[in-house]
Amino acid sequence: MSPAGPEVVTATDVLLTEGVILLGVALLFVMVFRRLGLGAVLGYLIAGALVGPQGLGLVGGAESKLAIAEIGIVLLLFLVGLELNVQRLWRLKRDIFGLGLMQVVLCGAALAGIIYLTTEFTWGAAIALGLPLGLSSTAQVLPSLKNSGRINSPFGEKAFSILLLQDLSIVPLITIVAALSRNPADALGPPGWQLALYTVAAIVGLVLAGRFILNPLLRLTGRLGERELFVVVGLFTVLASAALMHYLHLSTALGAFIAGVMLADSPYRHEIEADVEPFRSILLGLFFLAVGMVLDVQAVLASPLFVFGMAALLVIVKTVIISGVGRLFGMEKKQAFALGLLLSQGGEFGFVLFAQAQDALLVAPSAASMFSAIVTISMATTPFLLLLARKLEFARPSKEDEPEGPDEAPQGAALVVGYGRFGQTVAQMLMGHGCDVTLIDKKPAQIEISSKFHMKVYYGDGTRVDLLRRAGAERAQIIIFCIDGDSLGPKILEPILEAFPQAAIFARAYDRQHLLTLKNLDIAGSVREVFESAILMGLEAMKALGVPEAEIAEVERRYRENDQQRLAAQDAEGSLHAAKDLIYRPGHSMRDADGQFEGKFG
Repeated sequence: MSPAGPEVVTATDVLLTEGVILLGVALLFVMVFRRLGLGAVLGYLIAGALVGPQGLGLVGGAESKLAIAEIGIVLLLFLVGLELNVQRLWRLKRDIFGLGLMQVVLCGAALAGIIYLTTEFTWGAAIALGLPLGLSSTAQVLPSLKNSGRINSPFGEKAFSILLLQDLSIVPLITIVAALSRNPADALGPPGWQLALYTVAAIVGLVLAGRFILNPLLRLTGRLGERELFVVVGLFTVLASAALMHYLHLSTALGAFIAGVMLADSPYRHEIEADVEPFRSILLGLFFLAVGMVLDVQAVLASPLFVFGMAALLVIVKTVIISGVGRLFGMEKKQAFALGLLLSQGGEFGFVLFAQAQDALLVAPSAASMFSAIVTISMATTPFLLLLARKLEFARPSKEDEPEGPDEAPQGAALVVGYGRFGQTVAQMLMGHGCDVTLIDKKPAQIEISSKFHMKVYYGDGTRVDLLRRAGAERAQIIIFCIDGDSLGPKILEPILEAFPQAAIFARAYDRQHLLTLKNLDIAGSVREVFESAILMGLEAMKALGVPEAEIAEVERRYRENDQQRLAAQDAEGSLHAAKDLIYRPGHSMRDADGQFEGKFG
């Protein structure tokens, strides 16, 4: 610090100070709200409102932080796309273009009508404000579905279909606001038909890029074996697809989603998911912090009854309409009501469309701030509504849809890590029973060879808890480690046992010493990789020597008994030298003078 003048505050100073404040306050509030069972989102919103410009004023630049944090939504849609291949999307076409379209149109029209009839806004302004309110919060709903494991359930697929159609509807909504604009400058922007053409062209371009550029790039990255490169490739894919859509004035989240779908069948899918997920979590948390920071407290205080009343009306109207639409599409009453509760809040795209309505001179800045506050308050109700849904068990399937036990559980509950000569045999036996096995291996060459036999093997380090979670380990009944060598020890398996207590863990043991290392772990079983095959060859050798079948069977029985006794003694003493007297030696046999087995070993 110079004595001649005040200290200069640099950008680094601001970044570090604001970073510490944001993360510290967020940590405190999220822990408290998690403890209360209200979820992390409400904690982030309140933390942001507290430290933001409208609160204590400890952190500024809310709009710029919100723009950066929207990358979290982009990453979220990319990860969702990774779980959906083209075939599954085609199967969901009725829910996407039927259920989703009906929800957007009915909710948007109803809310626009309510605004027009209960306020002094013109019909153009009511449309520009009401249609965005019909959208829901992808950033809140999708993590909730993913964390609860319901994203792939019939209920989760319907919710996702609606959210996807809402993302697709951004282009028509932007076009409608532009058509209603009173700002002469908007006439210079691209017309609606041109935006639609851009959308189709961008989707086709992303599909071609995924097939002819991205997949070869991932294969090359896999051969190099550098995990950091997968992080770079994953983030580059997301940001490049989002940048393309942004340049074309389209939904960045939609671009990332298409990129994810193109990689849904890639063997490198789980590795990319595991590497991108931490960035998604951090940026999504920052997004909700920024939403809390941009909450215009003055707009709320100026018209508290209107703001809170409209937020309540928004939640009620959307719950009723979405529940009704769900019933029309064959959902049970409780499931339909749960869907209405889940999607009843306003969405983050509302902030974008309200700003566009303001730029189009359809609404005043104070009105845009007020409706942004309404969306934020509706978001804050979501954790409570989810608690209500869980308490009343709205989101659960009917009793007849629930499996009664393991025998009735859906197939596909097994993960095999390591698809070499050992893992192939294990997987083939499970598949022979009809089990849909997920295969993971970290050798690109093995993956490419397997693909020639029409066997889908996913790339990744299957000893990582985060990657196993992305591969569905939380729902797996069995996880089998068929990895070569003796690297699989307590340090690797203990976190996996803790993370997935419902799964039976089996491990391939390299040798006797490795088997003893695994013995004290709470795993379902371990098998020495050459033990059974060596016994089988010994039996065949005795047959070739003309040894009677009864004696061969007795030799095998005695050998197995003594092997177990040796293992027990070695485990108790912690030494491979224990029970050496049970080892067979040259010049000794198990016969006595009468030709009977005596069980005495050198």
